[in-house]
Amino acid sequence: MTDRERGSDKLSRQALLKEHRPERIRARLGREPRSQRVSDFVLGAIDGCVTTFAIVAGAFGAGFSESVVLVMGFANLIADGFSMAVSNYEAVSVERDQAAAAARTERQHIDLVPEGEREEIRQIFQRKGFRGQVLDEIVATITANRQLWVDTMLTEEYGISRSARRPLGSALVTFVAFIGVGTAPLLPYLVSPLSTSEQFYGSAALAASTFFAIGLCKGLVFSQHVLAAGIKTLIFGGGAALLALGVGFFLRGFIG
Repeated sequence: MTDRERGSDKLSRQALLKEHRPERIRARLGREPRSQRVSDFVLGAIDGCVTTFAIVAGAFGAGFSESVVLVMGFANLIADGFSMAVSNYEAVSVERDQAAAAARTERQHIDLVPEGEREEIRQIFQRKGFRGQVLDEIVATITANRQLWVDTMLTEEYGISRSARRPLGSALVTFVAFIGVGTAPLLPYLVSPLSTSEQFYGSAALAASTFFAIGLCKGLVFSQHVLAAGIKTLIFGGGAALLALGVGFFLRGFIG
């Protein structure tokens, strides 16, 4: 290890030590769980760009005119964006309903068979390696607080996260991301002086840049390798576009 790497590790350790002071840990654990808005945005942004550029690529391959590209592009952008927002709304609503139903079930079980529910808590933490008096204290502490008891069962038995997503908020984020990012591949077609080829290649460049930028942002937010995340998203998005382009060229022979 070089001196520079050792210095970097020392700085990283100092930052981690600062973040793991008792007061910092207390404040961090006291905050609400991190919002899932990033995943809603990435979902809408990638799908919006893929959907729009797939239309552009398919239309170019089939030899359609600029006006057809714009009409099909914006019509699909609005319709698919709304459809995806509704789908995300329903998905998040189902998650919340499932969590609420599981919580009701656990409260009912605690009322009807409290000893059986205590035994579930005991076995859950026994499987984590706790034994003897320590295990007894954990079980007694959790089961003394009804809400903590229910929350523990939801997390350990059902795998339900504390993170509460709001259906309407998730739908709005998805819709805005879909429309906003999905418009990018259509921008060159709004520039009249460009030829058909120039419009397509300009759209391809914008789409590729958008895919790469989304991947970079995703890597930064989730502490992944930024460059690898950008390239991965670019490959996935580009693959969908190439499929659409191939289909356009293939069908061109049938429609003339």
